[in-house]
Amino acid sequence: MYSDAQVAFLLDKRLVFVTGKGGVGKTTVASCLARVAARRGKRVIVCEVAGDERWHDEIEVAPRIHSIAVDPELAMREYLSDQVGGALSRVMVSSRVFMYLAAAAPGLRELLMIGKVWDLAQLDQRRTGDTPYDLVILDAPATGHALGMLRTPRTFRDVARVGPISRQAGKIDKFLTDPELTAIVAVAAPEEMPVNETIDFIAALGDEMHLEPDAVVVNGVYPDHFRDHEITAVEALGADLPQVRAALATHRRARHHRNQVRRLRRRAPALILPFLFEAELGDDSLEQLSRVLEPRLR
Repeated sequence: MYSDAQVAFLLDKRLVFVTGKGGVGKTTVASCLARVAARRGKRVIVCEVAGDERWHDEIEVAPRIHSIAVDPELAMREYLSDQVGGALSRVMVSSRVFMYLAAAAPGLRELLMIGKVWDLAQLDQRRTGDTPYDLVILDAPATGHALGMLRTPRTFRDVARVGPISRQAGKIDKFLTDPELTAIVAVAAPEEMPVNETIDFIAALGDEMHLEPDAVVVNGVYPDHFRDHEITAVEALGADLPQVRAALATHRRARHHRNQVRRLRRRAPALILPFLFEAELGDDSLEQLSRVLEPRLR
């Protein structure tokens, strides 16, 4: 058996940036972190990238937990209103051509999204009079796009050099790369391809941003109910029995999962969330998983 690592002060940051290969359960992890933070008395908002027919306002989804889908076009309108203001900003946002060209600018979409998240993470929000959030959790895109999102503010700062875009991008970059303010959590499944992608992400994060993830969460790890001598006894019952085949298959999967966890732990602290044998994770399941995660978050 293996024991989970502990991650210090993860929820004492202003922003927790959660990413991982598609399908590994980063939304589950973001939800669990929000539940833990709320139980500790924090006012939390979970941010997602907006899709079709999604909410774009800050809504309370549970006590002390809010949610928002960040829409790049709305973020653009907010930015222009904040930085330009007056009649000129109204003309610009009403121009379809301008909005199309702005959205098509390389990296601008990512800058606007992370800029909105950064704004929510400020204790004195510029664009809202609402009570500030103690913690912002970003359910970020998959690892490749997430790395680009982290890198974009620095790129715009360096390219623009002077002016409001450079200054704003510089502030965001400084915030994202400050380990006292921002935590990065990589989510993996205990299989070879997600683990490989997570290892590559950790390496790229170090090479390009000079950062390390604060934690890796391995989601959906099979429990191992058998010791070696117990497996020998199970095998002696006869491989033709369906119960024996099921027990042996589960044991092999659990052993494979443990090996993948060990691979990741050579690169970063890894926390474990167990596999739940349920067709769909509801509130009760998320509550259960958050209770598993909570003791590992000091």
